[in-house]
Amino acid sequence: MTGSPLLADLIEALRCLPGVGGKSAQRMAFHLLERDRERGLKLAAALEQAMQRIGHCNRCRNFSEDPLCALCANSSRDRQVLCVVESPVDVAAIEQATGYRGQYFVLMGRLSPLDGLGPEELGLGLLTQRLGEGEIEEMIIATNPTVEGEATAHYLAQLARAGGIRPTRLAHGVPLGGELEFVDRGTLAHAFGRRQIVE
Repeated sequence: MTGSPLLADLIEALRCLPGVGGKSAQRMAFHLLERDRERGLKLAAALEQAMQRIGHCNRCRNFSEDPLCALCANSSRDRQVLCVVESPVDVAAIEQATGYRGQYFVLMGRLSPLDGLGPEELGLGLLTQRLGEGEIEEMIIATNPTVEGEATAHYLAQLARAGGIRPTRLAHGVPLGGELEFVDRGTLAHAFGRRQIVE
Protein backbone atom coordinates (compact mmCIF):
# COMPACT_ATOMS: atom_id res chain seq x y z
CA MET A 1 0.00 0.00 0.00
CA THR A 2 2.82 2.46 0.84
CA GLY A 3 5.35 1.11 -1.63
CA SER A 4 7.93 0.95 1.17
CA PRO A 5 8.27 -2.13 3.39
CA LEU A 6 9.97 -0.03 6.12
CA LEU A 7 7.13 2.50 6.11
CA ALA A 8 4.56 -0.30 6.25
CA ASP A 9 6.43 -1.81 9.22
CA LEU A 10 6.49 1.59 10.99
CA ILE A 11 2.74 2.08 10.46
CA GLU A 12 2.02 -1.44 11.72
CA ALA A 13 4.27 -0.91 14.76
CA LEU A 14 2.47 2.32 15.69
CA ARG A 15 -0.87 0.48 15.65
CA CYS A 16 0.13 -1.33 18.86
CA LEU A 17 -0.64 1.86 20.80
CA PRO A 18 -4.12 2.03 22.41
CA GLY A 19 -6.66 3.92 20.33
CA VAL A 20 -4.40 4.07 17.27
CA GLY A 21 -5.93 2.57 14.14
CA GLY A 22 -4.55 2.34 10.63
CA LYS A 23 -5.28 5.95 9.62
CA SER A 24 -3.86 7.44 12.83
CA ALA A 25 -0.75 5.27 12.60
CA GLN A 26 -0.25 6.33 8.99
CA ARG A 27 -0.63 10.02 9.91
CA MET A 28 1.92 9.65 12.74
CA ALA A 29 4.41 7.83 10.52
CA PHE A 30 4.12 10.43 7.74
CA HIS A 31 4.47 13.29 10.24
CA LEU A 32 7.66 11.83 11.69
CA LEU A 33 9.18 11.21 8.28
CA GLU A 34 8.09 14.49 6.67
CA ARG A 35 8.58 17.00 9.48
CA ASP A 36 10.14 15.61 12.62
CA ARG A 37 12.87 13.04 11.96
CA GLU A 38 15.01 14.34 14.84
CA ARG A 39 12.24 13.83 17.39
CA GLY A 40 11.41 10.52 15.75
CA LEU A 41 14.96 9.34 16.43
CA LYS A 42 14.70 10.63 20.00
CA LEU A 43 11.40 8.75 20.40
CA ALA A 44 12.97 5.57 19.03
CA ALA A 45 15.93 5.85 21.44
CA ALA A 46 13.65 6.53 24.44
CA LEU A 47 11.43 3.57 23.49
CA GLU A 48 14.40 1.25 23.19
CA GLN A 49 15.82 2.34 26.55
CA ALA A 50 12.44 2.04 28.29
CA MET A 51 11.71 -1.41 26.86
CA GLN A 52 15.13 -2.70 27.89
CA ARG A 53 15.59 -1.06 31.29
CA ILE A 54 12.19 -0.57 32.92
CA GLY A 55 11.04 -3.53 34.97
CA HIS A 56 8.97 -3.89 38.13
CA CYS A 57 9.64 -2.88 41.71
CA ASN A 58 10.33 -5.96 43.86
CA ARG A 59 8.05 -4.65 46.60
CA CYS A 60 5.04 -3.00 44.94
CA ARG A 61 5.30 -4.17 41.29
CA ASN A 62 5.14 -0.59 39.95
CA PHE A 63 7.36 0.30 36.99
CA SER A 64 10.96 0.93 38.02
CA GLU A 65 14.51 0.75 36.68
CA ASP A 66 15.75 -0.16 40.16
CA PRO A 67 14.89 -3.11 42.44
CA LEU A 68 12.92 -0.66 44.63
CA CYS A 69 10.90 2.18 43.08
CA ALA A 70 11.20 5.72 44.44
CA LEU A 71 7.91 5.43 46.38
CA CYS A 72 8.91 2.22 48.17
CA ALA A 73 12.40 3.59 48.90
CA ASN A 74 10.94 6.77 50.45
CA SER A 75 11.19 6.26 54.23
CA SER A 76 8.82 9.17 54.96
CA ARG A 77 5.78 7.34 53.53
CA ASP A 78 3.31 5.72 55.92
CA ARG A 79 4.05 1.99 56.04
CA GLN A 80 0.83 1.18 57.93
CA VAL A 81 -1.44 1.93 54.95
CA LEU A 82 -1.31 0.03 51.66
CA CYS A 83 -3.32 1.06 48.59
CA VAL A 84 -3.91 -1.73 46.06
CA VAL A 85 -4.47 -0.59 42.47
CA GLU A 86 -4.87 -2.31 39.11
CA SER A 87 -2.28 -0.39 37.10
CA PRO A 88 0.69 2.00 37.39
CA VAL A 89 -1.49 4.70 35.82
CA ASP A 90 -3.72 4.46 38.91
CA VAL A 91 -0.70 5.18 41.14
CA ALA A 92 0.04 8.29 39.07
CA ALA A 93 -3.60 9.44 39.30
CA ILE A 94 -3.70 9.03 43.10
CA GLU A 95 -0.34 10.75 43.56
CA GLN A 96 -1.42 13.73 41.43
CA ALA A 97 -4.95 14.15 42.82
CA THR A 98 -4.69 13.32 46.52
CA GLY A 99 -2.53 13.81 49.58
CA TYR A 100 -2.12 10.06 50.07
CA ARG A 101 1.25 9.29 51.69
CA GLY A 102 1.05 5.52 52.18
CA GLN A 103 2.45 2.56 50.25
CA TYR A 104 1.14 0.90 47.06
CA PHE A 105 0.75 -2.53 45.53
CA VAL A 106 0.13 -2.73 41.77
CA LEU A 107 -1.78 -5.79 40.53
CA MET A 108 -1.03 -5.21 36.82
CA GLY A 109 -4.58 -6.25 36.02
CA ARG A 110 -7.64 -7.68 37.75
CA LEU A 111 -9.00 -11.16 38.29
CA SER A 112 -10.32 -12.36 34.95
CA PRO A 113 -10.29 -16.14 34.42
CA LEU A 114 -11.42 -15.70 30.80
CA ASP A 115 -8.26 -13.68 30.10
CA GLY A 116 -6.06 -16.07 32.07
CA LEU A 117 -5.55 -13.62 34.95
CA GLY A 118 -5.68 -15.40 38.28
CA PRO A 119 -4.13 -14.73 41.71
CA GLU A 120 -0.66 -15.81 40.53
CA GLU A 121 -0.61 -13.39 37.58
CA LEU A 122 -1.64 -10.51 39.87
CA GLY A 123 1.20 -11.18 42.29
CA LEU A 124 -1.12 -11.99 45.18
CA GLY A 125 1.54 -14.28 46.67
CA LEU A 126 3.82 -11.25 47.06
CA LEU A 127 0.90 -9.22 48.45
CA THR A 128 0.14 -11.93 51.04
CA GLN A 129 3.81 -11.88 52.03
CA ARG A 130 3.68 -8.09 52.51
CA LEU A 131 0.50 -8.33 54.57
CA GLY A 132 2.21 -10.91 56.78
CA GLU A 133 5.10 -8.57 57.66
CA GLY A 134 2.99 -6.99 60.42
CA GLU A 135 3.39 -3.32 59.43
CA ILE A 136 0.15 -2.82 57.50
CA GLU A 137 -3.01 -1.91 59.44
CA GLU A 138 -5.27 -0.79 56.59
CA MET A 139 -5.50 -1.95 52.99
CA ILE A 140 -7.24 0.53 50.68
CA ILE A 141 -8.76 -1.36 47.75
CA ALA A 142 -8.74 0.96 44.74
CA THR A 143 -9.76 -1.34 41.90
CA ASN A 144 -12.06 -0.04 39.16
CA PRO A 145 -15.85 -0.38 39.64
CA THR A 146 -16.21 -2.99 36.88
CA VAL A 147 -17.45 -6.57 37.29
CA GLU A 148 -13.85 -7.87 37.35
CA GLY A 149 -12.72 -4.98 39.57
CA GLU A 150 -15.47 -5.71 42.10
CA ALA A 151 -14.62 -9.44 42.11
CA THR A 152 -10.97 -8.55 42.66
CA ALA A 153 -11.94 -6.16 45.49
CA HIS A 154 -13.94 -8.91 47.20
CA TYR A 155 -11.00 -11.34 46.93
CA LEU A 156 -8.58 -8.69 48.28
CA ALA A 157 -10.88 -7.88 51.21
CA GLN A 158 -10.94 -11.56 52.20
CA LEU A 159 -7.15 -11.67 51.94
CA ALA A 160 -6.83 -8.62 54.20
CA ARG A 161 -9.28 -9.92 56.80
CA ALA A 162 -7.45 -13.26 56.92
CA GLY A 163 -4.30 -11.34 57.84
CA GLY A 164 -6.04 -9.27 60.51
CA ILE A 165 -5.90 -6.11 58.38
CA ARG A 166 -8.80 -3.68 57.94
CA PRO A 167 -9.88 -3.52 54.28
CA THR A 168 -11.41 -0.30 53.00
CA ARG A 169 -12.82 0.47 49.54
CA LEU A 170 -12.77 3.71 47.58
CA ALA A 171 -16.19 5.37 47.52
CA HIS A 172 -18.20 5.18 44.29
CA GLY A 173 -21.17 7.21 43.25
CA VAL A 174 -22.31 10.62 42.08
CA PRO A 175 -19.32 12.69 40.91
CA LEU A 176 -18.56 15.99 42.62
CA GLY A 177 -20.29 18.74 40.67
CA GLY A 178 -22.49 16.22 38.86
CA GLU A 179 -26.23 16.51 38.40
CA LEU A 180 -28.46 13.53 39.15
CA GLU A 181 -30.35 13.69 35.86
CA PHE A 182 -27.08 13.09 33.94
CA VAL A 183 -25.71 10.26 36.11
CA ASP A 184 -26.10 6.79 34.57
CA ARG A 185 -28.57 4.37 36.21
CA GLY A 186 -25.94 1.93 37.54
CA THR A 187 -23.90 4.67 39.24
CA LEU A 188 -26.99 6.27 40.73
CA ALA A 189 -28.30 2.92 42.03
CA HIS A 190 -24.90 2.15 43.57
CA ALA A 191 -24.68 5.60 45.20
CA PHE A 192 -28.24 5.32 46.52
CA GLY A 193 -27.58 1.88 47.98
CA ARG A 194 -24.36 3.04 49.68
CA ARG A 195 -25.71 6.30 51.08
CA GLN A 196 -24.19 7.54 54.37
CA ILE A 197 -25.38 9.44 57.43
CA VAL A 198 -24.69 13.18 57.16
CA GLU A 199 -22.71 14.46 60.11
